[in-house]
Amino acid sequence: MHKLLMISALCLLFSTIGCEAETLMAEENNSAQYAMPEEGAPHEGTWLQWPHQYQYGKTYRNRLDNTWVEMCKQLVSGENVHIIAYDEAEKTRITKLLEQAKVPMQHIDFYILPTDDVWVRDNGPIFVKDQKGATVIEDWGFNGWGKKADYASCDKIPSEVGKLKQIPVVNLNKKMINEGGAVELDGNGTLMATKSAILNSNRNPGMTQKEAEALFSQYLGVKHFIWLEGVPGLEITDMHIDGFARFGNKHTIVTMSPKDLLYWQVPQQDINTLYAARDAQGKPYTFVTLPLTQNDVTTEYGKNLGYKGSYVNYYLANGKVLVPIYNDPNDAVAIAKLQQLYPDRKVVGIDVRNLYENGGMIHCVTQQQPL
Repeated sequence: MHKLLMISALCLLFSTIGCEAETLMAEENNSAQYAMPEEGAPHEGTWLQWPHQYQYGKTYRNRLDNTWVEMCKQLVSGENVHIIAYDEAEKTRITKLLEQAKVPMQHIDFYILPTDDVWVRDNGPIFVKDQKGATVIEDWGFNGWGKKADYASCDKIPSEVGKLKQIPVVNLNKKMINEGGAVELDGNGTLMATKSAILNSNRNPGMTQKEAEALFSQYLGVKHFIWLEGVPGLEITDMHIDGFARFGNKHTIVTMSPKDLLYWQVPQQDINTLYAARDAQGKPYTFVTLPLTQNDVTTEYGKNLGYKGSYVNYYLANGKVLVPIYNDPNDAVAIAKLQQLYPDRKVVGIDVRNLYENGGMIHCVTQQQPL
């Protein structure tokens, strides 16, 4: 039901070979520390992988275009939008779509890179800060959610973005398979995740919880962990956390009611653990519960998917919150609740009905680059 990522600025003075050499040194330096800014911190921009025809055909592509156009329209008012296009022909096609929709182009740029699909949250670059505050890309391994989908092209995206943007890249492919949608950070030292999407033999065979925590502490700058069991094999992601539980801010968890979590097939044990969660200072979180859609989601072209939609998979942008909507009565309820949580941002609904057929929502197809 749900869906279907760096050293110092001195690297910029060297060739690509020099950058790669520095990256290797950073990998071997176990004392290197990085911190991932929370999603709500100021962005330089947002990365998108645009749908194309080369994997699943033109119908797939055409049904998703409008969602990407609308995301661009909302994002450009507050930040840059970095679009990964499959090839030059796709860049031309995308440009025409944006111009026809009267999307201002001055804050949009393009990067020509082949991709397998659109899920940049999971396969794309993870932007972190080093100890000097410089932006670095972490390239965690991506294997198609446990080799369930083609991934060879998408797995290359972080390192290719590093080369094109001249941002140092820390290569973690041999250390851990880790999708961006599998982890939530509160910006205050805590990481929340499901074991099913990380400590799974289809990603990291033999890895212990202690080993995973050590890597997350070193490369994401966290010190406290909220682990849910999750459900291996339930859907393609093995139950990513970002479909049903998010950190709204340092003190808040955004999730669903226990009844709706059960509908989402979250185990009762995990529901108990989630609602009892405390932060790195031992303080309980405040909870904001978003509804599911009232009705089963029907795509724009009339296909009833047979299941309800989640609003939890939203995205925090500069000055805005992009929330998935489904042409459902509860769209307005979810928007109102998020507007109350984020009074300094404008909450905007993005129609994801066609995207949701493929398993994902707004958070799944966006990736922030911190300022």
